[in-house]
Amino acid sequence: MVYTQHTWTYGETITATKLNNMESGIKGNNDFLNTKNAGFHNSIYRGKSLGTSVSDAQWASIQAGTFDDMFIGDYWTINNVRWVIAHFDYYYNIGGTNFGTHHVCVVPYTNLYNHVMNDTNTTEGGYERSKMRTEGLANAITAVQNAFGATHLKSHRIYLCNTVTDGIETAGEWADSPGVELMTEIQVYGTKIRALQNHIATTDKEQLALFRLEPKELNRRINYWLQDAVSSANFAYVTTNGHAYTYHASNTYPGVRPLSTIG
Repeated sequence: MVYTQHTWTYGETITATKLNNMESGIKGNNDFLNTKNAGFHNSIYRGKSLGTSVSDAQWASIQAGTFDDMFIGDYWTINNVRWVIAHFDYYYNIGGTNFGTHHVCVVPYTNLYNHVMNDTNTTEGGYERSKMRTEGLANAITAVQNAFGATHLKSHRIYLCNTVTDGIETAGEWADSPGVELMTEIQVYGTKIRALQNHIATTDKEQLALFRLEPKELNRRINYWLQDAVSSANFAYVTTNGHAYTYHASNTYPGVRPLSTIG
């Protein structure tokens, strides 16, 4: 029901029926908030606590793709980590093997820990073959499994850089993702900044709704690594003072703030 404005006249009696009609109409005008799809829920930042665990009803609505009463910026606080909703169905219908599972992508409010990208200052092998991805994300995967349950962490196929030539990403391939990965410049900033020279294919091709709707979620006064190789020795990272920069691969100064896919 949509509310049609009532034109009041002087001395007109206010009746219960008239007030009830107004209330019903106003409620009807708010029905759009119950729209049940990823596109709508990716368009509103709320930032509300969803509790200390994902309820059965919440899992059911995620798996159905309706995302009832969940919006960007909402979060669960589990094991002393605030897991913030960054996007709904980011990877839906993507992959050499189609990923047709409805899901939520979450990021921790702050870094989980610190780790090198590689033991030496090299970007050879790109992100896919880096020490960060082959070993350094293990603790993050465990943290996500402990928070949400191993069966709710969703693996899928993504396209990653595996070759860097003269400091430029020159090749990539389809890879199995365990559902936990570092973010990319595109996912964070909406474009490449430090890695402008790279022109390989990618499945991480749009900015996450969290950072598009509320940029302060990007600038948390923390340093965290991104996937992008920007030279023969440096990877991209987000700095504590909010600017896009790069750091030597063997440094532990930037932290691990990964994007996780749950459903």
